[in-house]
Amino acid sequence: MREFTDLSNLKPSRSLEFLYRNRFGRGLLKILITKPISVVVGAFLSTPLSKPMIKSFVKKNNIDMSQFEKNSFSCYNKFFIRKIKAEKRPICFDKNALISPADSRLLAYKIDKNLNFKIKNSYYSLETLLDDNALAKEFEGGYLLIFRLCVDDYHRYCYFDDGKILSNKYIKSKLHTVQPIALENDDYFKENSREITVLNTKNFGKAIYVEIGAMMVGKIVNHKYKGNFKKGEEKGYFKFGGSTVAVVLKHAEIDEEILINSTKYFETRVLYGEKIGETEGN
Repeated sequence: MREFTDLSNLKPSRSLEFLYRNRFGRGLLKILITKPISVVVGAFLSTPLSKPMIKSFVKKNNIDMSQFEKNSFSCYNKFFIRKIKAEKRPICFDKNALISPADSRLLAYKIDKNLNFKIKNSYYSLETLLDDNALAKEFEGGYLLIFRLCVDDYHRYCYFDDGKILSNKYIKSKLHTVQPIALENDDYFKENSREITVLNTKNFGKAIYVEIGAMMVGKIVNHKYKGNFKKGEEKGYFKFGGSTVAVVLKHAEIDEEILINSTKYFETRVLYGEKIGETEGN
């Protein structure tokens, strides 16, 4: 049995309580989410002045640094995008296997025309997530997979199959927090930046890959915008902040344990390269 998280039990931090439930805090938040502030914070995290933050973060989150290629970094940003040793995240190369693109907590939804789903307690349709009604309609009957990365997760993500990039679109928007408390006052999550890549995959047909940024995340960094890719190949990484990957599939079957957990609104813990399903009909 995999580890899972009951989303109903997630509690916001004191800082988020202040930013969203206090009038002064909400005024301060309007300043914090502006691009200039994000740029300044991102710049600071790339300087040696941010290095002292690393030790306390590792201790607080019980991160096993022996799993990573390096255990010494010149700044916090380099620590945050650290690379894990390949043997610590073996890729399941069975041609029928669907793999997790990231270390994350996973929810899976069956797609139909009436689907409304939650991402961090904000309701969406597939059309609003993709900003494309026609594209969303193509995937009715398939699955939407939401991979939530926490700040202590490995923040690099990979392709789940061999294939070719068909198109790429970046939706520029206001960077904002992805924690549930944010949605108690407004539909803030829709303000987050998104990068949408349409793929033609070898074993799962046409698919969609979406990266979603969060407050104080300077950038979604993808390595390529055209051409071919291989299963397990690193697609990109997130800079500082909690972030989310969504995958939309038409021809796949998801592990039963994940589907059962999702109906209870339990997120299933999955790792980069781990099998989470297989091709349709297998």
